[in-house]
Amino acid sequence: MKPQIVIEDYKGVHNTLPETNERLVRSAAYKDCSTICIVPTRGVIPAKVVQNWMGMLPMMNQKFILIFMIWMEVGEAYSQCIEMILTHPDLQNWKYILTLEEDNMPPPDGVIKLVESIQHEYSAVGGLYWTKGEGGQPMIYCDPAVMPRNFIPQIPRVDTLQECNGLGMGFTLFKISMFKDKRLPRPLFRTVSEIVPNKGGQTFTQDLWFFNNALPLGYKFACDTRVKVGHYDIDRDIVW
Repeated sequence: MKPQIVIEDYKGVHNTLPETNERLVRSAAYKDCSTICIVPTRGVIPAKVVQNWMGMLPMMNQKFILIFMIWMEVGEAYSQCIEMILTHPDLQNWKYILTLEEDNMPPPDGVIKLVESIQHEYSAVGGLYWTKGEGGQPMIYCDPAVMPRNFIPQIPRVDTLQECNGLGMGFTLFKISMFKDKRLPRPLFRTVSEIVPNKGGQTFTQDLWFFNNALPLGYKFACDTRVKVGHYDIDRDIVW
């Protein structure tokens, strides 16, 4: 600190910056951003992942809770938990569901950035993470302007909001209102590997099963590539 004689009337930085109100509007922090974080797990979560979660920042003075689904098939876990939320007298009125999986490590401000991004007329926005292994693929599936019903991985663009047909569910924010749409087939999430008469083989992970059913109803999705999520491989002790 330098020696100084104070004669100014300090009004504070945020009181004088013209972009302050714009930032507050963009963040949506003044709205109801109540969030239910649901986590399917085999019962034990790696210590490095837990340490990462402990640094996760919720929205200031907003409601935030965690619900764990233990030893359930992942599609069944998501479907049953969301149906429970939709019939709960309190939780059904919350705004968002955040899906978080036991091997995903989001940045501390991940929730805050996803809430900001979901204001752009999207019904779900996810962080960017990759499948495990040297040949990992980004879990951001296809540009709807190019292939409206395809799920080929996109090349991520740097630090932007990138529209897509589908996402993984390792760190993804959903509007609860979307799940109340009776047009969506039940169960909402389903892991599929079957032969369909007159159509041939059909294979979906639970996430893309849901997005494939939601796209024709006009819902829009995006990946916030600012939110870079690690994917922890406990067997090799590597974060992909």
